Amino acid sequence: MLRHFGPNEFLFILTAARWTVLLSLIAFAGGMVGGLIVALSRVSAAKALSLTAGGFIQVFQGTPLLMQLFLVFFGANTLGLDINPWIAAAVALTLNASAFLGEIWRGCIQAVPKGQWEAANALGLHYPSMMRYIILPQAFKIALPPTVGFLVQLIKATSLAAIIGFTELTRAGQIINNATFKPFLVFGTVAAIYFALCWPLSHLSTRLERRFAAAHAR
Repeated sequence: MLRHFGPNEFLFILTAARWTVLLSLIAFAGGMVGGLIVALSRVSAAKALSLTAGGFIQVFQGTPLLMQLFLVFFGANTLGLDINPWIAAAVALTLNASAFLGEIWRGCIQAVPKGQWEAANALGLHYPSMMRYIILPQAFKIALPPTVGFLVQLIKATSLAAIIGFTELTRAGQIINNATFKPFLVFGTVAAIYFALCWPLSHLSTRLERRFAAAHAR
């Protein structure tokens, strides 16, 4: 018997949006930690660190996120590890975010004017102090717009977690659609919720980028 798309069905989808938000925040937080390590390794004078970080970026940027979700979820079970879709999605998205944020931040670190690096060296600062007090604070301002923009992409990427059974926004839409057979209404609602989550962040990213460009032009 078909169900009607009513308030209960809408609330089910809306409630599932919290898992989309939570998964995005966990992956983003983990990706920030991993991305900083990757970025610093990429600009390090140690060739082994730079090559390892470069290889990590190539692997995770060069393969589809869907395949990464499959490898984490099914690969862990093949190895005898009991891993649920929530953990698998968080791990896969964190690794993916680490690779992309690492490359974004590597570019931002290297975008700091060469004179700042030379001034830090002239002051006799060691590499950790130079990064902490001179380079990273300036790179942070450059990195803010693209980092916020990447968060938008990460929120949308969480929809792929539905394929391994994680009940987030897209999966909730699939469940309701299978019960109501009203795909346009159901997935239109899902799309509207994604838009409500992503548009403010996209707008913020654009404003930050314009502000940085105006400050840089002065």
